This record gives sequence, structure tokens and C-alpha cells, in this order.
Amino acid sequence: MYNNPYMSYNNQTTIDRINNQMVELEKMKEQLQKPIQQPTNLTQNFQIAPTNREVIKYANSMEEVQRDMVVGDTPYFSKDMSVVWIKNTKGDIKTYELNEIIPKDNKDLQIEYLQAQIEELRKEMKKHESTNVVAEPITKSAKSEEPSNVSTISKSIKKQKWS
Repeated sequence: MYNNPYMSYNNQTTIDRINNQMVELEKMKEQLQKPIQQPTNLTQNFQIAPTNREVIKYANSMEEVQRDMVVGDTPYFSKDMSVVWIKNTKGDIKTYELNEIIPKDNKDLQIEYLQAQIEELRKEMKKHESTNVVAEPITKSAKSEEPSNVSTISKSIKKQKWS
């Protein structure tokens, strides 16, 4: 068994394999001892324009909106949130009025309906009052004529007695 040629071949391959691994380890050792090369200088570019567009901008007047430079369509709100100005990159400004929309439930809708009915009834009453007002002056003028007739009659009676 010791004189087997296959056995000696097998030993030789094992020795060759170990030698190859030693050479690889030496190469790795040399690479670790070399200083690490610094990467080349990088050129950095900075953007001047703001990129954060989720911010709400406030303004007190149209003049403040006109002075500000914008990158895209930008809304400006008044402090009381009643007016919004939208300025584009050309400098054009559009103005909008804001109204709060309050959701209404069934009770609110019923109250509005009843208020509308009351308003209609008031208008009807005013129409009837205006037609009655036109008829009243006629009766007042008729009453005012009667005392004048009576007084003239009484004057004429007095004159007849003295004569």
C-alpha cells in the first residue's frame, strides 16, 4: 500500500494545493500593507432654488407677494385665511377669496328651510301691507273733507242769524 503510485500522486496534489494557498495569502498580506488610495475629488453642485414646496407661505398684502421670487406656481395665504394669491414664474398673480364650507347635518338643513319659509311669509306680509297703505289715504282724505264742509256750513248759519 505504501508503494502505491496513486498514493504518491495524491500527496503531491495536496502539497501543490497548500503551496498555492500560501502564495494567495502572501498576496493578500501585501495588499493590506499598501496604503489605501484616496478616491478622486468629487465636484459638488448646489441648487440655489428651494426644493421644499410643501410650505404654506403667508403674506399681508399684494405688495409682499409681488416682491417674492418664485420657482413654480406658489400660493400665498392672508393671515386670516380669507384671501389667497397664486403667483407663477412669469410674475402673474391671481387673487381668490376663500370661504369656509361648514358641513351641515339634517338639523341645520331644516333650520335653513324654516328660515326661508319665514322670509317668504315676511315678503307676503309686506305686499299686503303695501296694498292696504294705498287704500288708506283715500279714506283719510275723505274724512278730512268732511270737517271742512261742516265748518263752512256752520259759518253760513251764523251769518244768517245776524242778518
